[in-house]
Amino acid sequence: MRDSKLILPDPKRRRLITGLGALGASAALTGCDSLSRNDRFQTWLGATDRLTRAAQRLVSSRESLAREFSERDIAPTMRANGSTNPSNADYKRHVANDFADWRLRIDGLVREPADLSIDDLKAMPARTQITRHDCVEGWSCIAKWTGAVLGDVLDRVRPTSAARFVVFHCADNIYGGPVKYYESIDMVEAYHPQTLLAYGLNDDRLPVANGAPLRLRAERQLGYKMAKYVMRLELVDSFATIQGGNGGYWEDRGYEWWAGI
Repeated sequence: MRDSKLILPDPKRRRLITGLGALGASAALTGCDSLSRNDRFQTWLGATDRLTRAAQRLVSSRESLAREFSERDIAPTMRANGSTNPSNADYKRHVANDFADWRLRIDGLVREPADLSIDDLKAMPARTQITRHDCVEGWSCIAKWTGAVLGDVLDRVRPTSAARFVVFHCADNIYGGPVKYYESIDMVEAYHPQTLLAYGLNDDRLPVANGAPLRLRAERQLGYKMAKYVMRLELVDSFATIQGGNGGYWEDRGYEWWAGI
């Protein structure tokens, strides 16, 4: 297990980036109907978002690792938040049969689409890491995660050169409504060695409350990026046409897309 310190970006540049993100988010949340219908304004918002993502990637090292901890640092219980027991019928059926016929669909901009079972993922080289989950609500929790390295999984389906993002489509309907949770990361983060498709928590199976049978662990980002109940990976060149077009459920509601720690 590697134990490395997180390399933090320069604070002044971080403030600039945060300001750019806040500018785009605040404009999107003003509720001004005339602006929301203005094509030039929408184009400007899109350009601002692209600039923010590009700037964030510039100040974030591709190689820096999130800190890893020791066994003695593990919390007695990994706190569960957000959805903890999806209520839709398909997911309940998977739980009832112990995920025996569950499959992870991987498609989009790939040369070899795949449908992988949990056993398929467990047959791949596994990584175990003890890391801290930082929630945007202000709490943190240290736990041990085991799973397949996402980069290895992507190599299996052979992304095309046009693929820029991995979109995670999930089983949980937010607040019982019609909208399902989703998230996205770029290909740099997807191929980071600590980015896992986790099926194990604290030397046991991943519990339903924490995202069974599979969840994302992207250790350099805040908790809302780490999608639970993952059902499908879609590789895309843009997420503009997916739900609200901002790359994630909470991002569609004004949260920052990058969410780096």
